[in-house]
Amino acid sequence: MNTFNATQALAQAMAQLPLIAILRGLTPAEAPAMGQALVDGGFAIMEVPLNSPEPLQSITTLTQLFPQALIGAGTVLNVQQVQAVHAAGGHLIVSPNFNPAVVAQALVLGMVVLPGVATPSEAFAALHAGVHGLKLFPAEMISPATVKALRAVLPHDTALMPVGGITPDNMAAYRAAGASGFGLGSALYAPGRSAAQVRAQANAFVQAFKG
Repeated sequence: MNTFNATQALAQAMAQLPLIAILRGLTPAEAPAMGQALVDGGFAIMEVPLNSPEPLQSITTLTQLFPQALIGAGTVLNVQQVQAVHAAGGHLIVSPNFNPAVVAQALVLGMVVLPGVATPSEAFAALHAGVHGLKLFPAEMISPATVKALRAVLPHDTALMPVGGITPDNMAAYRAAGASGFGLGSALYAPGRSAAQVRAQANAFVQAFKG
């Protein structure tokens, strides 16, 4: 656990495949099969939103079964939740918003932290706080043109990850505008979908991303 380097871990995962699988609604019983389907599909980053059933148990299971992947929680809203995810073995904190206290706690614990931002002011404030990358959320209100404008003013190596409504069909425009990667929600995984269906969706996203 002490050998984990957040910056290095994120860089390696992004180099493998800069797509975050957002497993909202995942149950602990489903975690092994879904994790295997995603790893088989090339995914290296997974988050279990904390408004899922028993999310900490799913995170523990995923981290034990897939130690090569960067795994943690989404919808992390407070310091106590950061601590709980860390205790469960998670190394990744993703939020819908930028909360300086959440970021600070994640950094103290040596975790990768990707807060949600929607404006230049939020983006620069989050970077100043030491985050590893930016979740552009909700992407439905952040067009490729907005991503291009942000890319022009942010440090060139900033990871920009649109999240919200991303499909295999709309990734190309965002990538052309400067998106580093994406968070993939219900178009990839939704409760009730089989592992085979998730694997097929994972393949569709990977093919679209690699173009």
